[in-house]
Amino acid sequence: FGIASDEIFVITTTNRKEITEDNFSELVQDGVTLYLLQSVDQMLLSATKERIDFLPHYDTLVKSGMYEYYASEGQNPLPFALAELIDNSLSATSRNTGIRSIQIKLLFDDSNGKPAVAVIDNGRGMTSKQLNNWAVYRLSKFTRQGDFESDHSGYVRPLPVPRSLNSDISYFGVGGKQAVFFVGQSARMISKPADSQDVHELVLSKEDF
Repeated sequence: FGIASDEIFVITTTNRKEITEDNFSELVQDGVTLYLLQSVDQMLLSATKERIDFLPHYDTLVKSGMYEYYASEGQNPLPFALAELIDNSLSATSRNTGIRSIQIKLLFDDSNGKPAVAVIDNGRGMTSKQLNNWAVYRLSKFTRQGDFESDHSGYVRPLPVPRSLNSDISYFGVGGKQAVFFVGQSARMISKPADSQDVHELVLSKEDF
C-alpha cells in the first residue's frame, strides 16, 4: 500500500467501525469491504465501489408468477397453471415417433404424503444437468445457450397459431416452476432420459427452503 513505517493508519468497515484485535473475527468476513484510512473520520477522496454477492430469497421463486395469475382478467387462473405444466410435456414429446402420451392426475389421497397434481408423459426425458437447468429461475427453454444444456434441445417455437397440441399453450410464459408454486408448495421432477438407464429426481420445496 506504500505506507511509510512511521505513518499511522486505521482499517475500518464501511460504517467506520475500526478493526481491532478484539473485534477482528467478528467484523472481518469473506466479501466484506474495508477502508484503509489515516483516521476513522477521514473524508473519502473518491467514491468507493463494493461488490455484493447474494442468494435470492426463496420467495423470489415460490411467489413469482403470482401477479400474472391473479391478474388474469377475472378468468380462473388454475387452467393456465396446468397449461404451463402440459406445455413442458408437449415439448418433451414433440419428437416422439410413436404415440404421445400425456396424463394429468389429481391425487387427493395420502399416497404422496399430501394431495398432488401429477403430469406424466413419455417424452425424451432429462439428464441431471437438464433437471438442474430447469430449476434455475427464469432460465427459459428458448434462451438457454452455451454452457446450459437445454432440456428442449432442437425444439423450435411454433408459429403463433390457436393453442393446440402442435403449439405452445403456455399462457403467461412464467414457466413450470411458477405454475407449480401457484398450485402448491413443492415440485418433484422424476425423469429418465430415453437413451439412459438412469432415473433422475429433483425436489423443490417451500418447506426445504
